[in-house]
Amino acid sequence: MRSVEERIRQNLQHVRGRIAEAAKRSGRSAGAVRLVAVTKKWPVDLVRLLVEAGARDLGENYPQELWRKAETLGVWTPPIRWHLIGHLQSNKARRTLPLVTMIHSVDSLRLLSGIQLLGEETGAAPELLLQVNTSGEASKHGWAPSELLHDAEAIAGCNRVPIVGLMTMAAWGTDAETARPSFVQLRELRDELARRTGLGLAELSMGMSGDFEAAVEEGATLVRIGTALLEGIEV
Repeated sequence: MRSVEERIRQNLQHVRGRIAEAAKRSGRSAGAVRLVAVTKKWPVDLVRLLVEAGARDLGENYPQELWRKAETLGVWTPPIRWHLIGHLQSNKARRTLPLVTMIHSVDSLRLLSGIQLLGEETGAAPELLLQVNTSGEASKHGWAPSELLHDAEAIAGCNRVPIVGLMTMAAWGTDAETARPSFVQLRELRDELARRTGLGLAELSMGMSGDFEAAVEEGATLVRIGTALLEGIEV
């Protein structure tokens, strides 16, 4: 187990170094970009090693897996900050909201409104990112860019929940450079939506293991990385 532990520490350090270099190229500090370690389908023992190595922002795609891991891993100091990065069905929101720091995948006005109502009822208030389908792929959830701006007034009306930014995924099969236009588009959409709504929208969640450096160069404040943290480790 010692070799696996050491490899996870090395991978985490290496990824953080790459983030820092990309942030420097964009004129920002490494602290301006948060690494969300994507632990989808990781065994709990490996997740525990990742937390022991210093990771505190953990991202899960599936609510049920997030529930199970949050319960199994329990309380840490500093605390684990759970991020839901995958699709949230309305019937899973009630149990999910109290467990998470941030939901990256608010993909419709209907879901946003439902989270607001549920938050008022339960007092749970995780930060919310609006998911935008910048690639236009039918398999992806999220607002189309034009629909997001069309809904600006209604989004602004959901003012009892903390809407803090936008999220996107580049098209399947892209690399860092071919993914870059999606990241530029998300940043420009964020700026326009902020202008129309008056919302701060400081956060941009974009970039994964194959393209996160380009995302950071284009303004990402959150990168969602799983594969690069598992390099050399069998799951």
